[in-house]
Amino acid sequence: MSNLAISTSSFDIDGNPPLKHLLSEGMHIVKNSHGRKLTEDETIALLGSDTVGMIAGIEPLTERVFAGARGLKVVSRCGSGLDSVDLAAAKRYGISVFNTPEAPAQAVAELAMCMILAALRRICEIDRLLRAGEWPRIQGGLLAAQTVGIVGLGRVGKRVAALCQAFGAQVVAHDSYVEQSLPGVKLTTLPVLLAEASVVSLHLTYDAQTHHLLNAEAFSRMKPGAVVVNTARGGLIDEAALAEALNTGRLGAAALDVFEQEPYHGPLLQCDKAILTSHVGSLARESRQRMEIEAAENLRRGLVSAGLIKED
Repeated sequence: MSNLAISTSSFDIDGNPPLKHLLSEGMHIVKNSHGRKLTEDETIALLGSDTVGMIAGIEPLTERVFAGARGLKVVSRCGSGLDSVDLAAAKRYGISVFNTPEAPAQAVAELAMCMILAALRRICEIDRLLRAGEWPRIQGGLLAAQTVGIVGLGRVGKRVAALCQAFGAQVVAHDSYVEQSLPGVKLTTLPVLLAEASVVSLHLTYDAQTHHLLNAEAFSRMKPGAVVVNTARGGLIDEAALAEALNTGRLGAAALDVFEQEPYHGPLLQCDKAILTSHVGSLARESRQRMEIEAAENLRRGLVSAGLIKED
């Protein structure tokens, strides 16, 4: 019997017709029992030597992982990013890799908008003070009065730009791979964007070139009191430098859903100006269901191409 591994910590097997179909064809599912992102060693243990297909989360899929998973033929990411996957190693070991870039885009865009609005109106700060017995009268800012800088004008970035425009905000954007922008959105360089925007929202992929894209130098270029939002990948921001910029008052607020190390235990936990969520960008019910079904469909397609199951 061939195994299918599901490493993402939450996955609705019963509500997934393509996955149920694979089970009916004799496949056996092994699941992540830790309830969190797996380490490299835990991923190796989960896959073993008889797993042929994997529905992956954001655990590290490295050369070492692929070398140990001798039966693995297909990796289907439940999500859009592939920065946790060593694609060159996967190719060397003959492993097909798929992702679901469209399914989570709306959910992540809506979370980014929630974070922008919460940071501008200081909602979390007001909530904390009210629960402590105070009746705070804290003045926030209007999104309609802001210039929002979108870094990365892909599936999510485009949605956030359009949503910000609907609120009446001016939007500028930077994307090294985009030549034509959205109507009303000015494309510019990153230094100009950082200087002009009062809200900076990150929506780009993570790699060696974008590591700590926002660091102490970048924060020093931004408008005093500016807001930083990151729903993309944690490695895009130097978190220690961000905490320093918030604590000194250089930046007005930050809202992060992603971190370099997850679960997060860093200095931003002690910063009242930081809004932090636990990598829940795609965890809207409708988006998550679509993403899981697409991941299972991709897995089945890969297994058919590998000759491990027959096409219907």
